[in-house]
Amino acid sequence: MKMLINVAETVVADALRGMAAAHPELAVDVERRVVARRDAPVAGKVALVSGGGSGHEPLHGGFVGHGMLDAACPGEVFTSPVPDQMVRAAAAVDSGKGVLFVVKNYTGDVLNFNMAAELAEDEGIQVASVLVNDDVAVTDSLYTAGRRGTGATLFVEKIAGAAAEEGAPLERVEAIARRVNESSRSFGVALASCTTPAKGGPTFDLPAGELELGVGIHGEPGRERRAMMTSGEIADFAVDAVLSDLRPSGPVLALVNGMGGTPLLELYGFNAEVHRVLRERGVPVARTLVGNYVTSLDMAGASVTLCQVDDELLRLWDAPVQTAGLRWGR
Repeated sequence: MKMLINVAETVVADALRGMAAAHPELAVDVERRVVARRDAPVAGKVALVSGGGSGHEPLHGGFVGHGMLDAACPGEVFTSPVPDQMVRAAAAVDSGKGVLFVVKNYTGDVLNFNMAAELAEDEGIQVASVLVNDDVAVTDSLYTAGRRGTGATLFVEKIAGAAAEEGAPLERVEAIARRVNESSRSFGVALASCTTPAKGGPTFDLPAGELELGVGIHGEPGRERRAMMTSGEIADFAVDAVLSDLRPSGPVLALVNGMGGTPLLELYGFNAEVHRVLRERGVPVARTLVGNYVTSLDMAGASVTLCQVDDELLRLWDAPVQTAGLRWGR
């Protein structure tokens, strides 16, 4: 496999150096692996910190900035960051109003963020945590106990980040983050495997002419494999899987997310089918986001995330955001 890298061992460090060069508004510590807002800590503001294995960009480092995260901790590819990174990030961005950890439900992330919360509190930093577990495809996997954390992470970081930007206290920001997670469900589909730099080849075998329904963002297996389906057939399956669990009674935010290797031409076509299914099921769509946001390196495929919203959550979603990966308003 051809990859635009120097050597596998320096992929994450090289990417962080490139991020620093492209985004002077960020403070990027390449050696200690922390990406933070350059203006942090922001006086009077609750700070949001997240992180996880690299390979899911722009998640999480690309979501650091006004209206979203205050800091992110990138691990090695598909590998959790370590507690020391998380404590450094929390200390760098804490204004004295507390820090919210946004944690995807993967075993390494959960263990390390829990340890980091204890260490940070020993240093006098007030910490709360929210676990993102929105994937309806499977209950357990190689990486998780319970549901996996996927596309809803973006919704949690954006909406809770907007609440923090408005000056909401830690307890309120935490409650909003939990409400967003509880109101969100996701389902992903892989058309081809991803390729890690260390392996230099596909991480799992997906024969030509087949697709994986319910795949995880690290290539974890899903519900089943089938012969290749049309965009409309995939949308029917994915949206129905989400709706059968979420059962929304009002409007939703819709994220049609690319896994890294699918072009926007296909994603927008898939989005048209997702909207068709939602319209046929009588589910109104308040806002839609289409693009590569929670990726799996170069995996071909897409995921659908829906979040039921009320007026407050929709207002916070619409609030200004300025990050490398997501920006509107201001």
